[in-house]
Amino acid sequence: MPVKLVETLTECLALAQSDSHEAQRTALRTLASLTKVSPQNRNILAQIDGAIPTFVALARTSSTIQKLSLCILFNLSLNNDLKRLLAEMETIHHLNSIILAPTSSDSGKFAASLICSLAMLDKNKAGFGVAGTIQALVKILGEPRCPASHHILSSLSELVQFHGNCTLAIWAGAVPVLIQIVESADGEDLAGTSLAVLGLLVRYDEGMKEIKNIEGIVSLLVDVLGRRCMLSKEGMLQGCQSSHPYWLIFQSEAQLKPEKKQVN
Repeated sequence: MPVKLVETLTECLALAQSDSHEAQRTALRTLASLTKVSPQNRNILAQIDGAIPTFVALARTSSTIQKLSLCILFNLSLNNDLKRLLAEMETIHHLNSIILAPTSSDSGKFAASLICSLAMLDKNKAGFGVAGTIQALVKILGEPRCPASHHILSSLSELVQFHGNCTLAIWAGAVPVLIQIVESADGEDLAGTSLAVLGLLVRYDEGMKEIKNIEGIVSLLVDVLGRRCMLSKEGMLQGCQSSHPYWLIFQSEAQLKPEKKQVN
């Protein structure tokens, strides 16, 4: 372990806890830079006693300090062996609170990105469901203006790959919220991810029932093929496979059947 590097990281960690906001910002910026591209630096920092709890605590402070602390935590989460360590229930609850009431748009984006990164470890997915993260993500997505929509959707997409989280998302009202994003003229670049999440939700009876209750759902899905962005079209084309839930909607609601090939 490089002695000089350890000394630098330890010194920055100490300064990050000082009473001087300028010293805190400088130290946190240095740590964010050192952990941005180096897996080794992340592991060394995480091993310093009290490092992770310090960043979690600082993520509860002013917007600039919060943003930098979340940035460092996100950088640490890029190391797979640190994902489990970072996903403490207290941390998850705090991330939920930031999602629901961010001090800045950047803080909301970093919190959502951190959730997404931690959720990539399958063992962490259930914990987010228990902590109420699914409900928080759906709630903020349903608000008129959500500057972190891309990041929130990515987090939700990762979390609903776990069956239990799909159920929670459906109960939280995710289906109409996602349909609203697909319909929105301002959400062209978000439509593909929304459709992908819907595709996961309608694998289950509750999700299928919810989406079939949406008036004009078949017309909307067909419309995606006609005028939406390429990402949305790819999502729909995947959905038109005979084994995909979207195809079941077409068949049951529009009485469309796969065309039989003529044999000459």
